[in-house]
Parts: sequence; structure tokens; C-alpha cells
Amino acid sequence: MQAISGAGFSPGFPGIDILDNIVPFISGEEEKIEWEAKKILGHLKDDKTTVLNDDSMKVSAQCNRVAVSDGHTECVALKFAKRPAPSVEEVKKCLRDYVCEATKLGCASAPKQAIHVLEEQNRPQPRLDRERDGGFGVSVGRIREDPVLDFKFVVLSHNTIIGAAGSGVLIAELLNAKQLL
Repeated sequence: MQAISGAGFSPGFPGIDILDNIVPFISGEEEKIEWEAKKILGHLKDDKTTVLNDDSMKVSAQCNRVAVSDGHTECVALKFAKRPAPSVEEVKKCLRDYVCEATKLGCASAPKQAIHVLEEQNRPQPRLDRERDGGFGVSVGRIREDPVLDFKFVVLSHNTIIGAAGSGVLIAELLNAKQLL
């Protein structure tokens, strides 16, 4: 569920069209999410400069433009390859304990806590949760067992801050901290 700010300026998509509406198709976005997930969860080649996608992972995305100013929300369901799957509490602990490399290296834009696990059943919500850690924190809620796969949960991030603009700044800070600039 992508916020209207994710559309950028488009004369073919006036703001009035989103009021009281959901647009169930965003050209190119579903393919991009499926490809990006495999890249983000992939690994570096031995040369440490080439990212190899995790092509063994199956990703299916559906994107909708929703009447939210900022904040992209994902409803995620997943199945673990290794059996038995971890418990719900183990999944929550793993998410809570995650510390991103930029935080470890002291980058100025890095969030104090990259992932915020929310216990309230009605969270995350864009208006309440998108600004966590200055917009660089990601909120995850409704973590629970899934009757078809293993788990399902809701993820919220601030699409313009931790999206392309903020991520670009954070990546530059990370490269500088690693003395790669």
C-alpha cells in the first residue's frame, strides 16, 4: 500500500483521484518490489562489489496507491525453508535485536533502532508510526502465525525518508564510515 507521495509529480494522477479511493495498479512497482527483495536479501560476490540476488526466494507483490500522504505499508506472509520454523517470540526477538551496520558504525542518519516491533493489534499506522527514529526506523506489527505459510505481519516505513532520498544519504554515510569514498 503505497502513499501518494510515492507517485511523485504526475499530471496524469491528480490528487483528487485518490480521495476516497484506492488505485489497484502502479506501473512497474510490483516487478520492482519482487526484484528488490531478492537483491536486498541476496549476498555479495567474493569481489565484495557485486550483489548476487537470492533467486531461490519466491516473492509475489501487489501494489496499491492509497490515500496516505507518506508511508508505505506492506502486509507480508512468509515461510521459512528450515524446519521447524521459529516461534513467534523468536521472530519478534530477532527483529527487535537487529542492529543495522550504519548504526554500528555511528552514521549520523542511522536510526537508533532500525526495527520497532509493535504489540498493539492496530499498529503500525502511517500517521502514528512513520516518523520513528526521524523516519529512518521501520515499524513491524501484528506478527502472528499464518495458517498457510509460517508467519504474517505488517511493515511500515516512511517512503520519502528511508526511501530513495534518505537511503541515498545513509548509504553515502556508510560508504564514508567504511572508507570506501
